[in-house]
Amino acid sequence: MIDRGEIDRVVSMALEEDIGAGDLTSRATIPEDLSLTATIHARHAMVLAGLPLAEAAFKACDPDCTFTSDAEDGARLETGAVIARVTGNARAILTAERTALNILQHLSGIATLTRTYVDRITHTKARLLDTRKTIPGLRALAKYAVRMGGGHNHRMRLDDGILIKDNHIARVGSISAAIKAAQAIDTSASTIGITVECDTLDQARDAIEAGADRLLLDNMTLDQLRTAVEMAAGRIPLEASGGVNLETIAAIAETGVDFISVGRITQSAPAVDIGLDYGS
Repeated sequence: MIDRGEIDRVVSMALEEDIGAGDLTSRATIPEDLSLTATIHARHAMVLAGLPLAEAAFKACDPDCTFTSDAEDGARLETGAVIARVTGNARAILTAERTALNILQHLSGIATLTRTYVDRITHTKARLLDTRKTIPGLRALAKYAVRMGGGHNHRMRLDDGILIKDNHIARVGSISAAIKAAQAIDTSASTIGITVECDTLDQARDAIEAGADRLLLDNMTLDQLRTAVEMAAGRIPLEASGGVNLETIAAIAETGVDFISVGRITQSAPAVDIGLDYGS
């Protein structure tokens, strides 16, 4: 689930950004005491994510409104499916509408694209991972949406684990020196152990021999990935990244790697189309 504090933080920030000093149009055209019911629905097939935040947006503007959901986050919805209904003060609902829909559309877009990738590799053992390529300030929500789409979270922050990349190796001189330096600090809280990014099979071999806990195989060919899988022989997990898209992910998964990381599921997932109509 999403942390309640994170929901409140994001919704408060988003409403402040959108409302400013007040909704002048609703104040001018909508009677102060008018009530209405609005229905939120999917305008095309999607995977839903972000419903608790949409509810929080409406309730922040009208604490007495009623929000009834017809679906749950993680559900696959068909075109026209009813997502939720909200009844309350008309001015408040109109004020919260854009913020609620923006959040739902963005997070559901991530969940929907994630599910599309996951569906391509269900016949393999590989699991789809996200990355830290997220909109600043919204990482926890993006990673929540990935989970709703059937993906798995990688590092949330830099303190979640050690990932040795080419710049780190260049600084200390070799893969073995970088791993030795990493082994000298406390990594007990790491979710990925000491992971080494490898561009070549020689680097992968060096990392395994030096005691890496995991390898990130970057932009390797399918033949290279298969060789790396044979080389590791199940001793450590292998993650493939780079050049991954909906056309290539199945073949990458079929090489036998354990994980495939895809930055675009959080970095460039298109928003889905979700509508809000008035009347029950």
